[in-house]
Formats: sequence, C-alpha cells, structure tokens
Amino acid sequence: MRTTQWQLQDAKARFSEVVEAAMRGEPQHITRRGKDAVVALSEQAFEALQHSAQAAAPCFVAHLLAVPKDGGVFDRLSVAPREVDLEWGASLC
Repeated sequence: MRTTQWQLQDAKARFSEVVEAAMRGEPQHITRRGKDAVVALSEQAFEALQHSAQAAAPCFVAHLLAVPKDGGVFDRLSVAPREVDLEWGASLC
C-alpha cells in the first residue's frame, strides 16, 4: 500500500488531492512543524479500523467474567494493625 506524506500547508493547498488519494485507499500522512500530526483515511478504511479495534478489545463485563472462579479462598495475613489518630482536627500532614 502506497502512502504519501504532506506538510500541513501543502495538504491545505491541495486538499482535494489528499482526499482523492485517501478515497483510493492510500493513507495520507500529514505533518505539522516536521512532526507526524494526522493521517487522512477513506471512510471505508476508518470503519474497518474502528470495527477491528472494537472486536479486539474485550468489554468490561467479559473481563470480569474471565476472573478465575476458585471459591475466593485466600490465606489470611497476620499483620499487626497500625495506630490511627481519629481525634477531630488531627493534622493531615
């Protein structure tokens, strides 16, 4: 797949060419001040990218359901509790 890189001012001046190339399936990389800024894609390529990203990312519910179901038995730690000052107006610092 051929890609083209444009400086921002050139992309603005020749925007129709940028759009036409993107619609042909050629991603158009646009730089700003010499650094990568954006990529122009066709609507079809964007939708495919969105669909694949959603399919690859499991939902939160699926993540929770994947937690091992071992009965939740944990060894209790024998650690002494720390002292806490519960006096009103105690300094937080």
